[in-house]
Amino acid sequence: MKNKVRSTGAMLLAAAIMFTASCSGSSNPPASTTAAEPAGTTAAQPANDSDITYPVTIKVGYSTGDTDPRGVALAKMKEIVETQTNGDVILEIHPSGELGSDSELISGLLSGTVDMTVSSAGNYASYATRMGASALPFLFSDFQSAWSFVDSDLMAGIAEELEPFNIHVLAYFDNGFRCVTTSSKAINAPADMAGLNIRTPENQIVMETMSALGAEPKSFPFAELKDALKDGTFDAQENPIPVIYNNKLYEVQKYLSITNHSYDAMPLTIRSDLWNSLKPEYRDIISAAAKDAQKENRDIVKQQTEDFVEKLKSEGGMEVNYPDLEPFKQATAGVMDVFADIYGDELINKIKSLT
Repeated sequence: MKNKVRSTGAMLLAAAIMFTASCSGSSNPPASTTAAEPAGTTAAQPANDSDITYPVTIKVGYSTGDTDPRGVALAKMKEIVETQTNGDVILEIHPSGELGSDSELISGLLSGTVDMTVSSAGNYASYATRMGASALPFLFSDFQSAWSFVDSDLMAGIAEELEPFNIHVLAYFDNGFRCVTTSSKAINAPADMAGLNIRTPENQIVMETMSALGAEPKSFPFAELKDALKDGTFDAQENPIPVIYNNKLYEVQKYLSITNHSYDAMPLTIRSDLWNSLKPEYRDIISAAAKDAQKENRDIVKQQTEDFVEKLKSEGGMEVNYPDLEPFKQATAGVMDVFADIYGDELINKIKSLT
């Protein structure tokens, strides 16, 4: 199994290098501490706040529904920002993939079609490869250790690698720990994952983790996932418990296996050029509001993770099982080695020291 992981990882590494090279005209590997600058764009430079006419509308898009913790937190942020700027800054929020899939929302920050989004950290890895580090399998045992990591100086430094791509990180929302659901069988051991047709996000680490367990992962837009599970396009998917419940995936999935195989940090990001053009006092308001929203989001996710398993049983009729995770950890141990090639041993060692 480890050989399979290394083989797939080598292809991922090659693809990441090719992507970075095609964007930058450089052959530097994506593990570089400085993100390559994409062709056709320039690193966002501070602009005079007179470049913006107020009131200004900030278009915010994300892939899940408005009852999802990120939607609730963004609604709180909207209220704070609009009140404290006296309506000079308006957050226009578009849930449920109205402005595109996660990858389209992030690329929209580069093109200017989207002003702000929140998405899994691994989804930003196409631009700054090391952003996906928090998703490495079985890295954290609880929320507090995960939050300590994403709030560390290490992650703050990694977040700066997105700036040349016109992406500025405001905060880190939480999506919880990812678990596997299926329509046909419970997952009790890695052997049960063999050949499983499972939907994942466009997240190299999550896909590599599923491959290491023997599954056959395919990325697919979240907004279309429920229909794809209903019509049999996929037999399985993996997401945090709040996402499974809030988006009623229990209506099309029978089994929930509490694998907690990957922690899902979610950077809340804004276009750097827009950010740099705002009045300094408005940047301060947005920064503080983003941190308030971060706390709101994290509190909700933690509480829902604790509460919603029983609701998935009683309301959703799901069969829930808690497999022994040690065999899963052993089966995915090689994923860390694969991404050590991409991230560099120094970063991997720092990650190990912080967790």
